Amino acid sequence: MSVVALIADAHLGGAGGPADEMVEQLRALPSQGCERLILMGDIFHVWIGDRRFETEVIRRVFGALLALRQQGMRIDYIEGNRDFFLARSPYAEAFTSIGSEVSLECPSGRYLVIHGDGLNDRDRQYLFWRWLSKSSLARALMLNLPSRIARWAVQRAETGLAKTNFRHRVGVPHAAITSYAERRLAAGHDALLLGHFHRPESWRVAGGEVRILDAWFNSRAVEWLDPSDISDRVSDP
Repeated sequence: MSVVALIADAHLGGAGGPADEMVEQLRALPSQGCERLILMGDIFHVWIGDRRFETEVIRRVFGALLALRQQGMRIDYIEGNRDFFLARSPYAEAFTSIGSEVSLECPSGRYLVIHGDGLNDRDRQYLFWRWLSKSSLARALMLNLPSRIARWAVQRAETGLAKTNFRHRVGVPHAAITSYAERRLAAGHDALLLGHFHRPESWRVAGGEVRILDAWFNSRAVEWLDPSDISDRVSDP
């Protein structure tokens, strides 16, 4: 069984600040016994799968992730609402998988891990924006626009995202999450793990548990699926 680390919602380059602390934590993972890393989305303020939009923060963290991958670590990336077109991008080489969810089994249980931004079915304005911004048409436009225009479009998209997603971010849609969790847990999982909502919370549902991870930009900490597996491997700074 692998020792699994998770990082959600770092928002580096935005609320999460510069890359230094994250890079140090990533480099320390092998010595802490980590064999698998799951990044639960929104690791950067915005991440587009095109080198034209690469910042110094993205460059440094991507380099650290690529080094871990080359050492044999499994790294799964779950796309968040601020991640666009990574699967067929130059950044894909740092990851074992890129997708919308990860399913895994650990000594403590069977987990389904998602980002969580698409669960509020009442926020139809946001869901439409989400669909449109990640569509094939949006990808074609973004990757073929001249750099100057493309950067302007990204800035506009950031502004639109902040406004459109406001209703979705101000509260946790417990009923929608519970309904989704009970349906998915019935297929053979013990717990649903989410990011996106930026504050830790957990509750029991039929068939298991829902757990929302704290945003890295709040906790500044890597989370572990099995703390008992690493308690003897991690020392205080």
